[in-house]
Amino acid sequence: MAIVETVESPSGPRRLRVSSPATRAPIGEIQVANAADVRAAIARARAAQPAWEALGFDGRARYLKRALAILVQKYEAYIAVIVRDTGRSRFETIMMEIFPACDSLSYYAKHAKRLLADEKPSMHLLRTKKLVITYRPLGVIGIITPWNGPFILGLNPTCQALMAGNTVVLKPSEVTPFAGRLVADLFRDAGLPEDVLQIVEGDGEAGAALVDGGVDKISFTGSVRTGRKVGEACGRNLVPCTLELGGKDPMIVCADADVERAAGGAVFGAFMNTGQFCCSTERVYVVETLADEFTRRVVEKTKALRQGAEGEFDVGPMIWPQQLDVIERHMADARAKGATVLAGGKKNPALGEMFYEPTVLTDVTHDMLVMREETFGPILPIVRVKDEEEAIRLANESVYGLSSTVWTKDEAKAVAIAKRMEAGSVCVNESAVSYGATEAPFGGRKTSGVGQVNGTTGLRGYCHAMPIVIDRFGPKAEHVWYPYTAEKAKILERIIKWVWGTPLGDWLG
Repeated sequence: MAIVETVESPSGPRRLRVSSPATRAPIGEIQVANAADVRAAIARARAAQPAWEALGFDGRARYLKRALAILVQKYEAYIAVIVRDTGRSRFETIMMEIFPACDSLSYYAKHAKRLLADEKPSMHLLRTKKLVITYRPLGVIGIITPWNGPFILGLNPTCQALMAGNTVVLKPSEVTPFAGRLVADLFRDAGLPEDVLQIVEGDGEAGAALVDGGVDKISFTGSVRTGRKVGEACGRNLVPCTLELGGKDPMIVCADADVERAAGGAVFGAFMNTGQFCCSTERVYVVETLADEFTRRVVEKTKALRQGAEGEFDVGPMIWPQQLDVIERHMADARAKGATVLAGGKKNPALGEMFYEPTVLTDVTHDMLVMREETFGPILPIVRVKDEEEAIRLANESVYGLSSTVWTKDEAKAVAIAKRMEAGSVCVNESAVSYGATEAPFGGRKTSGVGQVNGTTGLRGYCHAMPIVIDRFGPKAEHVWYPYTAEKAKILERIIKWVWGTPLGDWLG
């Protein structure tokens, strides 16, 4: 049942054979980069970085604009590779991969110069000095990406890192390596200077080598288990990292919600990409006065979904066989503990072993795995709650804190609830748009991650904010310079008492 298999080779580099999750047909082979390969790539990237930084924002933006023009012109070829690697529908590929890729290339090409411009904040105390904060690139960025969004989750951080003046070594998932490779192909066709962006392919061996290879930052998207290992290694190496990890995203449906929109949002949020995305709706808490009608509409919409691998369809296969094992374990546990299956609940044998039917559960409780652990599949548990307070309490009762949604016609109430959510981001009357809101910082709390990507925050995360303090007047000596004297100490004491000990001084300070 393996999608990725080791190719037996008595000598030479290790190779992996990759198959389609939808048809099981062979796709191709990749060579696993070893530690020496990765170190060499990092060394080349480091040598290329000064010239890339010297191009300036306008010079770097030209390459992103060329890449955008190529992607718009040749997107069908990109779609074909991504569909083959993932088994998802053409529409979902455009929506999840191509559309946001175009936006990322355009946005950072247009706005990075402004977002990373030098800042000159006024000094509240050191009035004889000037302060300039300049954003310097870190150097070489290692980017490790997952299989559920193989093109966009590689392209988006690469755009940010490149526009900040860094060079990049990218390690795509071995499960979808050819879709991940498209990032390098696109920039190569755009004429990106040699070694500014490099791909190292392979499995965990290559990823570990990249983390320990001497890069200046790691950007990792993947599971909590692997993210912990990456974070521990980065801590040991004193290398900054951004970890975008798993989620168990809750949805709160208030009594005054638009039930039709909420039901549609729940189905879309739970089953997009067959539930294989970090912001998937994995828990629904609906106030009991609306619960029956909401559940009825969710089941109706779920049963209308078309599952397939060819032509027009809504829900595709699972991409990674191990994730299918998680789904079946969660479902077995839920059934054993009293959950009711209202739709789906099993594999779809007519389509193949990697297809699991979109599933709706009720009578679920927090002692079930399906409510505690990330499922990352097409399972939608619905919990009936007494009121919004109970919904908020249960939504926050999780080790995860990536994203969440709130559904109500009262915007003020929605914002008030959102501010009480232990989540990295909140959507109101909408599903799965946090990552696609380019201006918004995206990241998780609790075990859902460390740091944020996207927008000004994400872009600056690929820089060192360097303060430059400049003397304005140039006296021969400063009061605090040598020699230290009792008279100097008395002056400092008088300043302390006046600035922080009197209302006027505090106001002026």
